[in-house]
Amino acid sequence: MLKLENITYEVTEDDVVKRILDDVSVEFNEGFTAITGPNGGGKSTLAKVISGVITPTSGRIILDGEDITGLSITERAKKGISYAFQQPVRFKGITVRDLIDMACGKKVKLDEACEYLSSVGLCAKDYINREVSASLSGGELKRIEIATVIARSTRIALFDEPEAGIDLWSFNSLIKVFEFLRKKLNGAVILISHQERILSIADNIVVIDSGRVKTAGPRDEILPTLTGTTVACKGMSSQEAV
Repeated sequence: MLKLENITYEVTEDDVVKRILDDVSVEFNEGFTAITGPNGGGKSTLAKVISGVITPTSGRIILDGEDITGLSITERAKKGISYAFQQPVRFKGITVRDLIDMACGKKVKLDEACEYLSSVGLCAKDYINREVSASLSGGELKRIEIATVIARSTRIALFDEPEAGIDLWSFNSLIKVFEFLRKKLNGAVILISHQERILSIADNIVVIDSGRVKTAGPRDEILPTLTGTTVACKGMSSQEAV
């Protein structure tokens, strides 16, 4: 479905070339893939390369056999790639209903819009007409953003550390939402996270370290190497995996 071939990304700081991603090759197929690794390892940069926020210095991005390396974030969105930022954007004057309409590309019926909100654990009548502004908490914004991804129903749904900056109650709610999302979307869900509870519901795990793919494979093979436990005995701890 989505293939990265020899992706390298470099930046120049004070006349010094710094390599953020170094010859990354990885495939994402249908199902839930978690990308993890130490801070500064290149995970968020990889997400931005996939979504089209930044263009790699070299390498290719292939979607269903088509080279999309040179496409913009808007063009990639039209091809079916959704990108949820680590910190959702707040829009003054735009309501939650407006966001869902934009995600669907049309004016949707009220009951349909409410269904999307209900799917992420929000009481539709309390949120449908609220502005996407400072009145919403971080956890609420994250769930609304996920609702718009569900509404778009794209083939690739990419989330950058959705647990960042939210409280434990909201995190527990997000886990349930991602479990639902894993069953709902027919495509690839790619989620960047440090959290063991998120890694434990993934089908596959990719570990990025120092800009390179350190290891990748099925969850049952990779997770024990990160946590020191078997998947069956992991419990519900929310400690960081790496």
